[in-house]
Amino acid sequence: GTIIHRHRIPLPPPNDDQFYTVGHFNICQEIVFYSKTFMIVDCDLFTKNFLQKMGVKLNPPGCIPEDPYTSKREEMEKNMQPLRPYEKIDKLKQFLEHDTHVLRFYCYWDDSESLFGGFRELILHYFLADDTIEIREVLKPNSGRDAVVFLHRGKLPKHVPDRLYHPGEITDRTILNTTAPSTHDSRYVFDSLKTGSVYQEFYKDCDLMIGTVINAWGRKIVLCDCDEFTKEYYRNKYGVVDFTPVKYKSKSTTTFEREIPPYNGFGSEEDSFNSTLGLVPKAPQRNIIKFMEKDRQGLESNVLRFSARLITDDPINSERKFVISYFLSDDTIAVFEPPVPNSGIPGGKFLERMKMKIPGQELFKSEPSKYYTQQDLFIGARLCLFGNYFCLVDADEYTFNYMEKNADEYQKANICTILTKLKTTGETHSLEIKRMLSAHDPQRTGIINYDDFRNIVIQIGEGLLTEHEIMTIGRYYSIREQQKTDICLILHVVQEALRKATFEDFTKISEAFMYEDRQRTGFLPVQESRNILKGFQLPIPNDILDEMISNFLGANGQVAYRNLILGMNWRENPVPHVDIKHPLEVNKAGSGEFPVKKVASINYIAFIEDLFGKQE
Repeated sequence: GTIIHRHRIPLPPPNDDQFYTVGHFNICQEIVFYSKTFMIVDCDLFTKNFLQKMGVKLNPPGCIPEDPYTSKREEMEKNMQPLRPYEKIDKLKQFLEHDTHVLRFYCYWDDSESLFGGFRELILHYFLADDTIEIREVLKPNSGRDAVVFLHRGKLPKHVPDRLYHPGEITDRTILNTTAPSTHDSRYVFDSLKTGSVYQEFYKDCDLMIGTVINAWGRKIVLCDCDEFTKEYYRNKYGVVDFTPVKYKSKSTTTFEREIPPYNGFGSEEDSFNSTLGLVPKAPQRNIIKFMEKDRQGLESNVLRFSARLITDDPINSERKFVISYFLSDDTIAVFEPPVPNSGIPGGKFLERMKMKIPGQELFKSEPSKYYTQQDLFIGARLCLFGNYFCLVDADEYTFNYMEKNADEYQKANICTILTKLKTTGETHSLEIKRMLSAHDPQRTGIINYDDFRNIVIQIGEGLLTEHEIMTIGRYYSIREQQKTDICLILHVVQEALRKATFEDFTKISEAFMYEDRQRTGFLPVQESRNILKGFQLPIPNDILDEMISNFLGANGQVAYRNLILGMNWRENPVPHVDIKHPLEVNKAGSGEFPVKKVASINYIAFIEDLFGKQE
């Protein structure tokens, strides 16, 4: 250990007021540290070079005197060693260095000459941890062979022995019995010359190369190729650079394609198809990933709702309205008929939610049937659902926004695709189209009515555009004016609804708003305010609730919730009676009418610039 810690050491008396410096040190020179004398025998190369650069002349190195105690201990340990020591067999180092390192070779064994033999494709694994070999067979489907190990893991001898050795006959060390085996005082010694050992030569990693033929217990196995790890191992250890694989082909076997039996009419087609895949029928699996992505998440319904009418000559049925809902989570369709008072038709569920087949397909066939997809539903499309022909005439705002947001999936709502289609037909009549649009704008405001714009686009498209594509153009270039509703009228309707429902928990609403407003600013975001009010299950339609919240927005775009609660409190702040000349348009649930933001005016100047380029 450390005898003296690092510090400045003083010189021995009478010069103890000074300290040792570099000049006091030299080879074969005695130094005194605190009354203890030390002899410097030698120094390292750096110290020699440093002292020589300083001009110090170094003495020749000395030797350390022999220690009698250390010599005696070494002689005792030497006498304790056996006269003929046996060799050490250390396998731990190889295991620690090459554990989980396996060389993989692709090989084959051609046994086609023997009776019932064949061409076997094999994979040879060489374990570097203990130099053992394992061979597995590559089985093709329906090959008729059992999935067993071709050769279990173990050391593979190069030459097949003449006989099988008895257990214990092959060992790492041999033992000699120096006395009679019957006595209890038997003595055994290790045979260092290994006179009775059995010599066997096993395959090593250096014996395995591409193109080499190895003898696996009498079977000639040809190594054809190896994996990337094996190539890198031989490249680094043995310097092998040529890894050209040996080309081989197994004998061609007759392949049979699976014939799917036709649908028998029992259950669904998917269920009947799954019964042919195995002896134990299993229920068809739904697409769980699509279900998790497209299932309802909060206010995101992932349901496309269309308004439809029956295509029929019957005047009564032609006036019936239907709501067709397409569920994106599992591609199912449901049809609902809103009840109409005094119509003689009860309304309600018209078709159960299920996948709808496209008509005109054979019933009993082997191929899977085709179903309506989300791309088949758009404004103007015609659907045949169990013999009922529907025409889609409208959609709700969520459906329009979803299709326009995912325009890559819905070509009918892709404005770029629609304009490209119009350019191909209207390029030659560009001047005529500009005159037609300008004719409906006598005051040159750049804005025309939607109905006039629709008629002109139909003429431009020459029948190639569907109604949904025309509506997409109108929505893209529309100028929407949102009419402000009287705040007194809205509060009157809200207070009447709350009064009839005897709702008086305004204190709890205020506490909920204040809990979310941690900074006590008196303002909260619109969506957060809407969620708080919806949590109290107020008997207010969503349209009126959104309109009321929009009238209490501050300069920062957030809701002043204190004024909002005061306006809703019909007990303390009743709103005077208001004469309702124009009732609020509220979307009733299940009415078949969707609250679409109406398109009234079209900016045709922007439409012309995108279609024919910017005007000069």
